[in-house]
Amino acid sequence: MKKKIPYTIRLFIAGFIFIFSILAFTGIFYPLNFLDIEFSALSQRLLCNISAAAIILFSVLIIITLIFGRIYCSLFCPLGILQELAALIIYRKKNEAGKNHIFKYILSGLIFGVLIAGSVLFIRYTDPYTIFGSAISGTVFGITAVFIILTIVFFKNRFFCTNICPVGTILGLISKFSVNKIHMSKECISCGMCERNCPAACIDAGDNKIDNERCIKCFKCISVCPKDAIKYSRKPKEEVKFSIKRREVITGIAFLTTLGAGFAMGINFAKNTAKKVKNIILPAGSENTERMQNTCLNCNLCIENCPNKILTKADDKFGAVHIDYRKGEKYCKYDCHKCSQVCPSGAIKKISLEEKQKTRIAMAMINENCDKCKNCVRECPTGAIVYEQDSYRVDGSKCIGCGKCKTYCPNNAIEIFAVKEQSVI
Repeated sequence: MKKKIPYTIRLFIAGFIFIFSILAFTGIFYPLNFLDIEFSALSQRLLCNISAAAIILFSVLIIITLIFGRIYCSLFCPLGILQELAALIIYRKKNEAGKNHIFKYILSGLIFGVLIAGSVLFIRYTDPYTIFGSAISGTVFGITAVFIILTIVFFKNRFFCTNICPVGTILGLISKFSVNKIHMSKECISCGMCERNCPAACIDAGDNKIDNERCIKCFKCISVCPKDAIKYSRKPKEEVKFSIKRREVITGIAFLTTLGAGFAMGINFAKNTAKKVKNIILPAGSENTERMQNTCLNCNLCIENCPNKILTKADDKFGAVHIDYRKGEKYCKYDCHKCSQVCPSGAIKKISLEEKQKTRIAMAMINENCDKCKNCVRECPTGAIVYEQDSYRVDGSKCIGCGKCKTYCPNNAIEIFAVKEQSVI
């Protein structure tokens, strides 16, 4: 039937996005950086490493929301799509009209206030994109968070998306001004089919009202309406007197207050984080430990797509992605900058391969165990190891700290030390 077309098309596109997201987060297939459009990652990239590409992508995302409403949540968000799939299996209740809880505005204001101030400390644990990526890559946090969210789905369907998710809250506020909205026409007979099938609980069939702030534009209501009375288009203008509701005023004040509070907290977090961390080696383009700690979302996309598997997840040693040369026979490949290419948040800057090959991320040092086998000399891609006074030493002006020499040294005669700040040699 014609009314099922929007719902079917949306499901088809969402299915492809979901499959490609899994393939990307498992490092199997990621030819196009489509995850660069994830809202939180793109927001972070815009804040920490502003570029023309970031501005254009962010503007496109906002324009899409202003035209089509909150379609991002049902089309592009992998965690949202996962919840939709889960609801088909585990959710058996019928939805009833819900409401916007003021808690979500407070939470969102706090999280984005901290983010704007320069710290990802809060959004790292609440962002749907990061949660999904963490779960797929097998972290305890990610798996636990997904389990909790799917438990919520069992009782309340998409409650996480409509009343907890900070990204959903921001997009919902933008959607209040969208050109196209879901609305009911005069043909509505108030049968309640749309309300009972709405996963976002945003329809009140009795009053013929649809809350387009919570509506995720899944188009399910259109597909189940027996009278074709639900439309997705420009809503006919109604002559309504301007009035500001008390609840909206309180909501606005709460959001702005927590945004400011979050900003003040974020400045403090950004200044104090990673100060005690030493000897941590980071991917080229990360610059330093403080910046990486404050910008990395820990989505682990770079880890799963690293061909040499040299990157490691956040741990008790360092709270963000970093390099661990102790992970077997591993080193940072000289002709690879995959982590820089796939990072959507700007934590690892998008630098060229030539720039990466000239960026010092660490320094090598030869100790007394050296037996002059020359393996390090043959393998060093920058020619940094030289013979001098009957021994071998590392030329600091050429070493980039890739760790290849250490990997091929049979006598454990080479040590790699982190640098305080990455630099171009």
